[in-house]
Amino acid sequence: MRVSLIVATAAAAAAAWTVGLTVLTSGSSGGSVLHPRAGTPPLILDLGVRADAEARALRTAGRLYAQGSRRAAERIFAPYRSLQARVGGAFSRWPDSGLGEVQQLAVSHRRSAFAALHLGLAYLWAGRGDDALAAFRGAVRVEPDSYSAVRADDLLHPNFAQGLPSFVPTFTAPPGFSKLSPPEQFAALRAAARGRDAGAKLLYGVALQRIGRPLSAEREFAAAAGLAPDDPEAQTAAAVGLFSKSNPSRAFGRLGPLATRFPHAATVRFHLGLMLLWMGSVDPARRQLRLAIQDDPNGPLAREARRFLDSLKTVQKH
Repeated sequence: MRVSLIVATAAAAAAAWTVGLTVLTSGSSGGSVLHPRAGTPPLILDLGVRADAEARALRTAGRLYAQGSRRAAERIFAPYRSLQARVGGAFSRWPDSGLGEVQQLAVSHRRSAFAALHLGLAYLWAGRGDDALAAFRGAVRVEPDSYSAVRADDLLHPNFAQGLPSFVPTFTAPPGFSKLSPPEQFAALRAAARGRDAGAKLLYGVALQRIGRPLSAEREFAAAAGLAPDDPEAQTAAAVGLFSKSNPSRAFGRLGPLATRFPHAATVRFHLGLMLLWMGSVDPARRQLRLAIQDDPNGPLAREARRFLDSLKTVQKH
């Protein structure tokens, strides 16, 4: 599913609900080009690997909200007083009092990327493009190491694939790991990463990426690279961890030279292809993915590269 989503985004450039921001971020005249949108703003919960009763309830409410069952969702949100529940409840009452409530929550939670992201979405649905952009930028600024900031950055850069490219290791977690619950898995990875095992730090960094903690992941990858200066996987992970939509050259500037230093390391070529695909550079991405297969035709990254290439067959060349 990850492959399909990335390829679909590379082909389409942006999800349908970011089209208005494509106009805004191209340098035109801000909110004057937008109009209020039908329906309700999307609700983007940030629950990580939480499995407590409230998290389970909020996930259920979020699914109901996405399906259009707003009254049912509101009934589940109502007993909880957390920020995410209160924003969910406000959006469930859209447009009656939703915008005003989210504005108040954003004021009382000025250091919350979640609040700023949803304020921006509320402004976007209200047709207030300039205010939406300011709120999205605020989300990235106040809490950059958060899933909400990653999603806000998606909206500020609609010509990139959504999210950030994730490092793909060639090795897996220890035996028995899959039997653990998600919170237990995360705790086990975190505990293992406290030592001086570069591989453990790489796996924990991947886990952090998957829950939307890019800066924390970058630190783990950098630590792994310091422990294993001659390991192409650790060095590649450190480069991928530097990727940002506002300045992708940092990651490419570090990853590109690794192709010379490790000329037959499939991980370097694979992740070059992945980052190029994130930017919508489909043909260069194809070339790098093919080189990854040549470097290690029977390896795990070759299998991943073939899946990407198969999915890219339907994408127009450019």
